[in-house]
Amino acid sequence: MKLHWLLRFLFGPVPVYFSALAILIVLTNAQYFGLVGVGVAPRAAKLASSTPVVSVMKYCDIFRGEWVPDREAPYYNHKTCHMIQEHQNCLKYGRPDLGFLKWRWRPSGCELPRFDPLQFLQFARGKSLAFVGDSLARNHMQSLLCLLSQVSYPKDISANPTDQNKVYHYRAYNFTISMFWSPFLVRAREPDHDGPAHTGHHSLYLDEPDEKWVSQISRFDYVLVSAANWFSRPSLFYEKRRLIGCSFCSRQYGVPDLTLYYSQRRAWRVALRAINDLEQLRGRVIVRMLSPMSHFENGTWDQGGDCKRTQPMRANETAMEGRDLHFYTAQMEEFRAAEKVARDKGRRLMLMDATAAMLMRPDGHPSRYGHWPNEKVQLYNDCIHWCLPGPIDIWNDMLFQMLLAE
Repeated sequence: MKLHWLLRFLFGPVPVYFSALAILIVLTNAQYFGLVGVGVAPRAAKLASSTPVVSVMKYCDIFRGEWVPDREAPYYNHKTCHMIQEHQNCLKYGRPDLGFLKWRWRPSGCELPRFDPLQFLQFARGKSLAFVGDSLARNHMQSLLCLLSQVSYPKDISANPTDQNKVYHYRAYNFTISMFWSPFLVRAREPDHDGPAHTGHHSLYLDEPDEKWVSQISRFDYVLVSAANWFSRPSLFYEKRRLIGCSFCSRQYGVPDLTLYYSQRRAWRVALRAINDLEQLRGRVIVRMLSPMSHFENGTWDQGGDCKRTQPMRANETAMEGRDLHFYTAQMEEFRAAEKVARDKGRRLMLMDATAAMLMRPDGHPSRYGHWPNEKVQLYNDCIHWCLPGPIDIWNDMLFQMLLAE
C-alpha cells in the first residue's frame, strides 16, 4: 500500500503537470537561466508572415545617418551560429559590456528595413554571391552566414576546408556564397622570412590583377570587392616585373619609399580595370569602401592601443582623417573613374559606402575578446575587425537594399 501511494505521489497527473510546466518555463526563458547567453530576438518563427521587403534607396541615402537604440537586437549569437571566426567571437570570449549590440542604423530621411533572412534566401534562389578581399571581407561574409542561419545552414563545399577560399551552398535555395582570399587584389607574394634577405616584405605586382579571383567572377550574379588594411604592411612594389619602389623600407633596395598610398591606389586602379575588361561579366559588381583603421586609442596597434568604448559616437563627434581619409579618397577617385568606363560599356558598378556609419562604431571591435584571458597568444588588441554579432551586421542590411534596388 505504501508503495502504491509513493508511486502516485511521484508519477501521478499533478506532479507530472507541474514538472512539465517547470521545464517549459526554463526553456522559454533560457536566456535568463544562462542557457543561451545573450538573448536572441525570436524572429525566425515570424518570418513566413513578413511583409515584402522593398528597397528604400530611391527615397534616401542609406549610407548617411545615425545609430539609434534597438531593443530587439541581436538576431543571433555565438551559440546559435557556429560560423564565427574565433578572433571575432566576442561573446564566447567574455566581452562584459553587451550594450554595443543594442543599436541599429537609421539613415537620414527613412527607416532601413531590418535584414530578413527568409526573404533574402528567396530573393537569392538560383543565384551566386562572391566576396573578394581580406579578413574583413570574410568578417562580412560570416555576418551574412550567421544572419541566414536563422532560416538555413549551408553546406561547406570548399575544395580545401582549411584554405582561405571558401564555398558554401544552400541546397534548398540553390544559392552559393564564395570567398576569394585576395588582400591586395593584385598578384602578391608572401614575405620570405627565411630567404637570404630576411626582409619580411610582401611583394606586390601592382600592374597584375590577382587572377585567382579575376578569372572566376564572371560566373557570379553578385560580386562584392573590398581591400584596405593589408596595404599598411611593409611591401616591395613591382611593375613590369621590375622593382620600382617600396613602403616601410630602408635604402638597401636602391628604390624610393613610395609609401603605402601608392600601392593602395595602384591596386584599386588595376583591379577595377580588370573588372571592366571582362567581356563575359554577367553579374553586378559592388565595391565596398574601407572599414576604419583609426579606432585605436592611447597608442598605435603595436604600442598598446585599444578600443574600449562601449557605445556609438554621433556623426558630429567624429571625422575621417589621416590614413583613413587618404585611403578613402583614393579608393573613391578610382571607383568614380572606373564607374565612368563601365557606364560607357553599358554596365554599372555599385558602391557600398559604409565607412561613415562604421566610423561611429569604435565600440564594435573585439579588442582583447578574441581569445581567453589566460591563453598564451601573441595578439594585439583588435580594433580592425568587428564582433559577431555586432555593427558589421548592418552591411548586410545595406547589401540587401542594394540588391533589391537592382
